[in-house]
Amino acid sequence: MNERGSRQHVCATRTHRNAVDHGLSYGRNIPPLASHQPVGFAAAHARRLHPAAESPGAFLSQDVKRVRSIFLSDIHLGTRGCQAERLLDFLREHEAEYVFLVGDIIDFWSMNRGIHWTPAQNTVVQKVLRRARHGEQVFLIPGNHDEALREYDSTAFGDIQVVNEYIHTLADGRRFLLVHGDEFDQVTRYHKWVALLGDIAYNWLVRANAWLSWCRRRLGRPGYWSLAGYAKRKVKTAVSFIFDFEDSVIHAARERGVDGVICGHIHNATLREIDGLVYVNCGDWVDSCTAIVEHHDGRLELVEQGVVKPLADAIGNSKEALAA
Repeated sequence: MNERGSRQHVCATRTHRNAVDHGLSYGRNIPPLASHQPVGFAAAHARRLHPAAESPGAFLSQDVKRVRSIFLSDIHLGTRGCQAERLLDFLREHEAEYVFLVGDIIDFWSMNRGIHWTPAQNTVVQKVLRRARHGEQVFLIPGNHDEALREYDSTAFGDIQVVNEYIHTLADGRRFLLVHGDEFDQVTRYHKWVALLGDIAYNWLVRANAWLSWCRRRLGRPGYWSLAGYAKRKVKTAVSFIFDFEDSVIHAARERGVDGVICGHIHNATLREIDGLVYVNCGDWVDSCTAIVEHHDGRLELVEQGVVKPLADAIGNSKEALAA
């Protein structure tokens, strides 16, 4: 072997050794490199067997779940309470044909008082835009916190369609009304200043909850405990408000002649049947970190990020299953 060939062999051996080390870190086996293979072959060999060596972003989790539709609401981008990192985890774990953003995606109310925009929140926006460009149908239904977008009803911003409400047909033929839900909140509609005060109080609860979560971690207490959720469950006025809201939404769905409604607004994730119609609330990404997914057979499932499980009262594949 001449001097040039010797140098090529040494470089090829080093390249292959790096590829082997990198492959083993992901539990992959890379076969030995023959002594006569040139440098260019070794690099292509490593890239072919382990694409992440060429592009770190190309290595995809084997646990990606492919669903028909994803429903997200109350993300509240631009606030301290937005749990963008957990939302990014959810988006990485789920692919869909349709993505519905059911209101309060960007919190213009809070941003008027002060903007808190993290790199993770920026990545959320970029990821949604990228998915829209790559063929997923993305619909944005504005809520009260991003109500300025309601002026652009039926307008497309790039590949994202803005609509004030939408009728979505599930894979099994059932039709669902999609609205944010603030139009059924009497406080938000007729006493906006009270709603603004409530929003400020809720933000303080979220901040206090972050401090309590830190204390629980320091004390070794497992699990996530929600101060805002505890307040909702214990305060009679809040419980009464939730039930009144649900009744109003179901009444509107019945008038439209649909099989159910999917909404957000009250940060109370729910999937259940009320008087023969299906009431679905997406929850939020400030406190509960929940979403609704539609499977390819039309089933709806409530997903809590980090815990994916069928509900005891899971919605079936057909109206007959619902009746049962």
